[in-house]
Amino acid sequence: MPYGGPHDPGAGEAAERARAIEDAAADPIASPGGGWIRVGTASWTDPTMIAPGVFYPPGADTAEERLAFYARHFPVVEVDATYYALPVPATAELWVRRTPPDFTFDVKAHALMTGQPSEPRRLPKRLREALPADLATKPRLYAKDLPAELRDEVWRRFAEGIEPLRASGQLGSVLLQYPRWVFPSSEARDAILEARERLGGLPCAVEFRSAAWLNEKNAERTLRFLADHAIPFVMVDGPQGLASSMPPVVAVTSPELALVRFHGRRADTWETPGIPTVERFRYLYDRDELAAWVPRIREAALGARETHVLMNNCFANYGTTNAREIAALLSDLRLD
Repeated sequence: MPYGGPHDPGAGEAAERARAIEDAAADPIASPGGGWIRVGTASWTDPTMIAPGVFYPPGADTAEERLAFYARHFPVVEVDATYYALPVPATAELWVRRTPPDFTFDVKAHALMTGQPSEPRRLPKRLREALPADLATKPRLYAKDLPAELRDEVWRRFAEGIEPLRASGQLGSVLLQYPRWVFPSSEARDAILEARERLGGLPCAVEFRSAAWLNEKNAERTLRFLADHAIPFVMVDGPQGLASSMPPVVAVTSPELALVRFHGRRADTWETPGIPTVERFRYLYDRDELAAWVPRIREAALGARETHVLMNNCFANYGTTNAREIAALLSDLRLD
């Protein structure tokens, strides 16, 4: 789907912008609050990203080589594959082996853990075989439709799958991203607390996709709820003017972690069904757009031990370029 314009100049121009600052995000950045800011992307395996000549050098053709290369240039990454398929310990063990001990993984919760649908074929074989007959033939499943024991198994397998990250000290947070049909309510807040309880002490963070959580009526209550339970609120930059548009609010609700995710600002595809997911994030930020976030991130970093800045505009090398650019801008922060 053609996009074009100044925010879609192509991988060549994005690479040229990044060339002089290739190592800008390689190490955590000391924050004014005495903690650290880690900058990275929300993927290292997107097909448009691993295409020849885009981000990875010639010869980086295996999963091992790509992750090792990525980890030399960024200290954090978000794992999005776990949203679609439950993780397995063997894979997480490979991630640990292929990265430095201070490298951090933020891991996206599986769709069934946040009220979103999953295709039965994506579930592990044992779970598929245990589905009641009327659910096994459905094109999409929701957790609310599953027998209680299968819901429990989803959470158990997820935690088991990322245990190597927790054990190695490389787990940053589990990202609980709630869809735009989850509105602020007592039921929704209880679901967030239940999710935290089911994760059994694993660190988590919450991102909303309904602007109702932060409207004039609900914003104070939403942020107070998260702060009362020390659950990090995920700050976002994304398209505006849509039902699912979240305002770029800066709020730190946990002393441990502040998290900012950049989705790009491509409004024409943000809510369009039936298009490749990557097209929603096909957007290269310009310097001024990134610079506007520097004082906001500085403010957030004052209140948290660690701050993660993740570029989710992972079309080609757009995310890696913008991650390097904002890291270069953040590196100019002073500790005063």
